[in-house]
Amino acid sequence: MKVHNYMENAVDKLIDKVLDQYQDICKCEICRNDIKAIALNELKPHYVSTLKGDLYTKVDEMYIQFEADVIKALVHAIEIVGKNPRHG
Repeated sequence: MKVHNYMENAVDKLIDKVLDQYQDICKCEICRNDIKAIALNELKPHYVSTLKGDLYTKVDEMYIQFEADVIKALVHAIEIVGKNPRHG
């Protein structure tokens, strides 16, 4: 297993759920990538390099605060991208 920021998995897991709450936000690939990048920059990285580390992180995901932090970062990112979409 390569070194991986597990927060990418968490953001990927929740981005569609959060975006579904916003009908007026562009969901093109450029905007989705911008939202993901902004959210990841707000979240503390959580790097794993082993399957065991990956499993421990999945257990952490079960805590409500972990999900709430990811959702909060996504909402903030959606607000930023919604006001300033780059796709023209």
